[in-house]
Amino acid sequence: MNLLKTFINGIIEENPVFRLLLGMCPTLAVTTSVLNGIGMGAAATFVLVSSNIIVSSIRNITPHRIRIPVFIIVIASFTTIVDLFLNAFLPGLHKSLGIFIPLIVVNCIIFGRAEAFASKNPIRTSFFDGLGMGVGFTLALILISAVRELFGSGTILGLSLFGPNYNPALIMILPPGAFLALGLLIGVMNLVGQLRKSKS
Repeated sequence: MNLLKTFINGIIEENPVFRLLLGMCPTLAVTTSVLNGIGMGAAATFVLVSSNIIVSSIRNITPHRIRIPVFIIVIASFTTIVDLFLNAFLPGLHKSLGIFIPLIVVNCIIFGRAEAFASKNPIRTSFFDGLGMGVGFTLALILISAVRELFGSGTILGLSLFGPNYNPALIMILPPGAFLALGLLIGVMNLVGQLRKSKS
């Protein structure tokens, strides 16, 4: 039950984007399409889960003074794996995500979970924490990119929904559209949270 709670916590109560407002740089930059959101979310989830497992497994043998450099090396190793994998097997997505794949190394969601959670908890709990945070991050990216792609291009995953006569709101695929979509979705999440509390 505690593992399930740990997993769900990262999706709802401590959603990295909508609750903690972490990882804003890739969130705002790559969410011009749902495909980008899925790709970025999957890459970050892999690094998050993998680094949580390793950091948790070496937490008792890592000297406290050098824990930060150790965490960075672990995260950078898995980021390199993701970068090389995408470049080899999904070059189009790799090109679309650009510099934001290597920048996973400094993503505060991943480093924050390594420092605040994985370094203090057993492997299994750290796995579910990383998975929950990764899924929460991915869902947030998908929601934001769906809003932006739908209104900015009239498509979802490249499929036209409104026909050839649709006049897209181009602002939604520009940087200001990212802030608009993020703000609206945070407002919706806060409203849902208040309704849940009032019912309970």
